[in-house]
Formats: sequence, C-alpha cells, structure tokens
Amino acid sequence: MTTRQKPATPKRWAFFTAGALLVGVISYFVVRDETLAGRMSHRFDTLTDKLDNPFLASKFDSLKYRMMLPNDLKNYMDDVFKDTAKWTETLDFKVGRELAAAGASPEYPVVLLPGLVSTGLESWTTTEKEGEYFRKRLWGSMSMVQAALFDKENWVHHLMLDPKTGLDPKGVRVRPAQGLDAASYFAAGYWVWSKIIENLAAVGYDINSITLAAYDWRLSMHNLEARDRFFTRLQNTFELNTRLYGKKSVLVTHSMGGTVMFYFLKWVEHEAGPQWIEKHIESVVSISGTFLGVSKAVPAFLSGEMRDTVQIPQVLSYLLERFFSSQERAALFRTWAGSASLIIKGGDAIWGNSTFAPDDTVNATETYGNLLNYVPMDTTKEFSPNVTDAQRHVTASAMSEWLMQHTEEDFKRMLESNYTLGFERDESRIRSNDKNSITWTNPLEVALPRAPSLKLYCLYGWGKPTERAYYMRDGTSQDVRDEREANREVRNATLTESKSTGKPRQISRIDTRVMAEDHTPVTNAGVMMGEGDGTVPLISLGAMCAHGWKLKRYNPAGIQVITHELLHDPEGFDLRGGGSSGDHIDILGSNQLNSAIVKIATGRGHEVQDNYYSNIREYAERIDW
Repeated sequence: MTTRQKPATPKRWAFFTAGALLVGVISYFVVRDETLAGRMSHRFDTLTDKLDNPFLASKFDSLKYRMMLPNDLKNYMDDVFKDTAKWTETLDFKVGRELAAAGASPEYPVVLLPGLVSTGLESWTTTEKEGEYFRKRLWGSMSMVQAALFDKENWVHHLMLDPKTGLDPKGVRVRPAQGLDAASYFAAGYWVWSKIIENLAAVGYDINSITLAAYDWRLSMHNLEARDRFFTRLQNTFELNTRLYGKKSVLVTHSMGGTVMFYFLKWVEHEAGPQWIEKHIESVVSISGTFLGVSKAVPAFLSGEMRDTVQIPQVLSYLLERFFSSQERAALFRTWAGSASLIIKGGDAIWGNSTFAPDDTVNATETYGNLLNYVPMDTTKEFSPNVTDAQRHVTASAMSEWLMQHTEEDFKRMLESNYTLGFERDESRIRSNDKNSITWTNPLEVALPRAPSLKLYCLYGWGKPTERAYYMRDGTSQDVRDEREANREVRNATLTESKSTGKPRQISRIDTRVMAEDHTPVTNAGVMMGEGDGTVPLISLGAMCAHGWKLKRYNPAGIQVITHELLHDPEGFDLRGGGSSGDHIDILGSNQLNSAIVKIATGRGHEVQDNYYSNIREYAERIDW
C-alpha cells in the first residue's frame, strides 16, 4: 500500500545550491565594505587551506576568523562544524570489519564513478591574472568559496563552458582533480565516497585495487572523450586491472555516474565489441541512478531554480538572489552540457499526460503528468492546485520543445547534437542505435550490451519526498532584464528574443505562492512532491531496473538485473541521517548499501537480492512499454 509522504524540510541542499547559499550569506556581510573584503581576502587563504583538510575543519571553532561573522551566522557554522567534527574524527569501518571477520577479502578490483558535481575541479590556467588559482580547486573545496567570494566574475568565467563548443572558454583550462581524494569529500568534512572507500579498505582493498574515475561532469559525453579521452582512459583502467589481477572489475557508480556508465558500456561495445565487456567487467553497481532523468533539471535550465532554492528561508533566498541570481545560475547551468544528460526521457509514456501518470496514487487529486503547470500572473492572489483558470500545462512530451522556446539557440543546438529523449519500441531501430552515439544516454532507445555474464545491481533509497512536478508563472520584465545581464558573458546578442519567432521570450519562474500541504500530492512553494530519494524520482530510479530491462528489446543478452531498494529511515540525531539514510547522497554512508558493495566486490554478490519497499513494480506495469 502506498502511504502519503509528509513533506520534509531539506536538511542538506544540493551541492551547488549549498555552496552558492554559503557564499551568498558570507558575501552579503563583507562585500559592502571593500576594505573589510580586502582584509578577509588576505586572511581567507589560511582559512580555506585549513578547511580543505577535513580533519582540520573540525577544529574551526578556535579560528580567529569567527570574529568577522555576524552572531546568527556564527551560530549556524557552530552547528555545521560540530556535526562535521563528529563525522571526521571517527572513521567508520564497522561494515567492512564485520565482513572481514566473516571471511570477506578482495576478489575483484573496484572502479568508482562519481556523479554530477561531486568531483572536484581545479584550475590549470597559467595567465598572470589567474595564476594564483593554479591547481587550486574552483569546485569542491573551501577554496571554491574563496574564489566565489572575492573574485566572483572570474570564478564564474572559469566554471562556465563555451556555449557554442561546450569546451573551455578561450584562455581558460579547468580539469577534474584526480585520485581517490577527487571525490572522497566535497568540502570541509562533507564526505561523499569516503565511507565506501573506508569499508572496502577494511576488507583488504587499498590504493592499488580501488580506482576513482574522476571526470569533468560539465562536459557532454562526446566532449569527455574529445577533450580528455575519458572513456579511452576508463577502458585502459579496466584492461590494466585484468592484467594485474587476472580478474574482471566491479564498476560502482553514483547518480549521474549511472548515465555516464551506460554511455561508456555502449561506447566500448562499439569500439571493442561486446566480448570486451565479457572479459573485463564482472558487475555494474548503480547507486541512485538517474537512468530516466530528474524532474528538477527542467526548472534548473529554465530559470536556475529548484526545490533547494525556493523552499529556503526568505532571508537566505534574498541573499542568494542578490549575490548569484536565478538567471545567473540558469545561464551557468545551460553551458554544462553534461548535466543536460539528466533531462527526463521517455515523454508522456513514462512521466504521464494531462490526466494520468504511472506513479499517481489512488487518492491523488492532481496528476504528476502535468510536469509544468502555469497559473495566472496576479501577485495579489493566493493560488492552490485546484485553480480553474490555469493558463496552460506542459507534459513531458512537450517539455523538450518548451525548453527550446525558453532558452537560447546555443542550448538548443547542444541538446540536439548530444542527446535524445524519446521512447523507441522497434527492436530493429534499437539495434541500429548502437551506432548512433547521441542515443547512448537513453536506455529507452538503446539496449544493454550483449554481454550475458555481466550483472547489473540497482541500489537506491526510497521514502524521502522528491520533487516531481511544478507550478510556474511567467516572469516579470525585471526577470527579463536580469537574464539579459546574466547572459551578457555567454552571448553578445540579446537573449530576450527568439530567433525562430522574433518575439520577446518569456522567462519562467517557479510560482512559490502555490501551497497545498493538505492535498495529494503535497505541493509546497510551487513544487509538487512525489516518491524517490529526495533528488531522483522513483520512476527514474527503478522503472528500467524493475521492468524495462526485463524486456528482451532492452536487454537482448538477458543480463541479470537486481533491484535492491533501501528504506530511508534516518537517525534523528545525525545531520547526515546515519547508517540508515536513503537520501540521494547520504546513502553513500548507509550501512546496508556499504554492505552490499563490499559483498559484490568480494565475490558475494549472490547475497544481494531483489528487495522492494516501494510500488515501483506496480508503477512500471502501468507504463505503455
């Protein structure tokens, strides 16, 4: 039976949102006074050096920099670093130690593939102006905060890709950090992969048998290979493991890493044949995989907004908009072709139409099928989901064209040249797509590789309210002016006109007036909540695993696919949910998840069986496959 999920205030915002909020709050108090800003910039080097070390970060409370911060912000940071100390001073090897005591030992080499925004990015620019940032992280460390605080324009310039080529802007080189440290921590004690690495180490793994395949998540799949030869290097990693250990490898992915993995499997099958996969990859473990996309990608590209930015306290929202506005964020996001791989796939058949969605509950008063619901722009009125004068609805099938109408031509060309979002049922066309690389991120248009001995584990959390659809409004003239200013660095021409129509282009915003916490589904600040892991909707997490890949046309080799759900049941006293969290990111510290990964790596994968808490099998049956 499906139970209604109570809306929850996010404990932890998305990485880039959290970073922007922290930067916005601090900057508000320092940029007003150039002298104070200069003094803080001089001292911030020492501070960020300390905070980039997760163990030193826990000792932040004694630093003299606290005196510069307002009392409210100091109290907030006290809470953050108090919890950070608890997580960094005690390394958690519990799961690995227990399995080692039961006889587990390394069997297969392990390759880790991170998700969106979790790999650190560092500057390799050597010009006189930017030389001070050489080899410093501009993403994924406290030096990111330093650069954003005191050199925001230059920081954005480095992180923004050229909108036409999808590569570095002229004169800029930013590359992914390498080694296990590239994604062990995001910043200052905020662990990402470290718990998994610790538990693998506890059964005997070390730097020689664990590889973290860091990559520049901003790039399209094509450009990952064209610029960095990423997939060639990844292929070489597996081949080296086979030569050194005489064993296949286990590939463990997280979030968007699951989409990158799927592309890699098709790429290497095309380049080296399915026998290569049979020889070199034992299992693929997808953690919180984004196989069919995420709803939040749509408003993120439209307006730079998502639940993480509209459901925060008003004062923080104000500070964030002043420092790094929604239109500035959207302009930056739209140059990151890699993140566009997360746009939802499959159209109305997967995500629903104006009257029905596969994951609508029996007591639903509104359907998730209306992905974007536009309401009249009358700021004097309060709106609820049962308004009768809604202007229009946009379903998933219309979403692609809607994005094209509301974004610049460069973004349109990027999407069309890198990705497909459809639903292919014809087996002959699915086979022919093996030669069409723009389909290789869409599991509805191309099949799993023909490697029958490969095993695919889908591990993900369930039970945390997740954004699924949105109430929108057309932006104001100020929004149009803000977008023109935000995109000045991206294009020389105005961005408020569409080349196809010549008419002024509307700016969409999430309509935060729409509140209906007593409805089903719950709507809060314009965001309609559904089932999932807090970031990825359940349909994307599990529909292919529980049903789609059971169909021969999408799995012609009959690869074994195991779906193992973890219930989100966080420990109330723990900032990250403790060992029972099913949150999209915090699941990486889950005891159950770590146990499953160690078992698979040590040759006990048969102990990881199908396990369901949600109604994903029922929802998947409702899809018109």
